[in-house]
Amino acid sequence: MNADVVIVGCGDLGAALARQCQSHQMSVLGLRRHPQGEDFPCISADITQVESLSVIAKTQAKVLVYCVAATEQSDANYQQQYVQGLSNTLQACQALATMPLIIFVSSTRMYGQDSTQALDEQSVPLNSDFGGQRLMQAEALLEQIPHAVALRLTGIYGPGRQRMLQWASNPALWPADNKWTNRIHRDDAVGFIWHLIQAHMRGLALQRLYIVTDSQPTPMYDVLHYFAQRLGVQQALPNKQLSGGRFFSNQRMLSTGYQLRYPSYLSGGYPLPS
Repeated sequence: MNADVVIVGCGDLGAALARQCQSHQMSVLGLRRHPQGEDFPCISADITQVESLSVIAKTQAKVLVYCVAATEQSDANYQQQYVQGLSNTLQACQALATMPLIIFVSSTRMYGQDSTQALDEQSVPLNSDFGGQRLMQAEALLEQIPHAVALRLTGIYGPGRQRMLQWASNPALWPADNKWTNRIHRDDAVGFIWHLIQAHMRGLALQRLYIVTDSQPTPMYDVLHYFAQRLGVQQALPNKQLSGGRFFSNQRMLSTGYQLRYPSYLSGGYPLPS
């Protein structure tokens, strides 16, 4: 089965990317453990079993996007989904005549430190928890791949991800501390991956690491107060002094020419009453 783009992991993000590829007449194949009648070519594969990924060798893929998600918050699951799964996928790619561009969807979770200045691709992750450590271990697998990109996404919001609005509507749920928040809309995460795929197909050189986030990191309570007001919440908590956290620069991302559809949480990406 020929496919220009193979997407390993077809949850919300991977499925949206597959549809984006199809809408631009680019052949795509999705791999997921349990296909669910997707509206694009998608077959069953188990990333923990390298032989299950042998179909990759039959695709002649030019790009492979690895965007699986952990199924539980445990070190063992992160090891399985990110380190073992990516290693098996890269091994399966060795059977292709030419190694494709590998795009690994990672996370800024590896940055455990507070920051008083914007963190960027040159910043060293510190104080990583088990999840961040496993993501860095997975990214290290890309070092020997000729064309590979790691994308460290901040918190994804968009369709089906309404936690911020749920918090805003119930002040009892608000976090005790007012820390920096960073986010990227699902459609911009997909849009940027598609932007990189197009650039690669045109023969343009890519950086090996991008932080993927919008242009307005904001203290948590500023976001919650804005949404609470829009939702008509009468008993919002008083504001609190900023107490740490970290915020990120997206300058390298924007330097590629990508234009954010939702440059901030104020840009209409959350379903709010008019």
